[in-house]
Amino acid sequence: MATKPQKSPKQQRQQPETLRLRDISPSLTVTDLQASIAWYRDVLGFMVDDTWEHEGKVAGVSLKAGKVYLNLSQDDWAKGRDRVKGEGFRLYLTTGQDIDGIAAAIKARGGKLASEPTDQPWGARTFNLVDPDGYKLTVSSST
Repeated sequence: MATKPQKSPKQQRQQPETLRLRDISPSLTVTDLQASIAWYRDVLGFMVDDTWEHEGKVAGVSLKAGKVYLNLSQDDWAKGRDRVKGEGFRLYLTTGQDIDGIAAAIKARGGKLASEPTDQPWGARTFNLVDPDGYKLTVSSST
């Protein structure tokens, strides 16, 4: 009779079992949905994957770049029109593509970098952007 192989300590799951996720799809509330769609699509290079409507008007979109999804939704102003967005929040976007090439393409499409591509001490090469609502993004090479 065959015996079941024992899992190594590295393979054993913590008990009680901890949360294990496969993906995350952040959703950002934006001031001007059409302007944000244009920025993420035309400047950064995301593709519109899906849209959703409310009362016959586009209220949000799901954007895709590679395997990553990002959702944008129009602010309904329920929390006030002077609500600050993007404070204390940053998205880290990792790619296997050429960082300098991506940065140059963004600038060629009219985008403005918050910082130029730079080698980091941990081995990645990164640059930073800020979207129309003040959300901060760091684009990083895979290390």
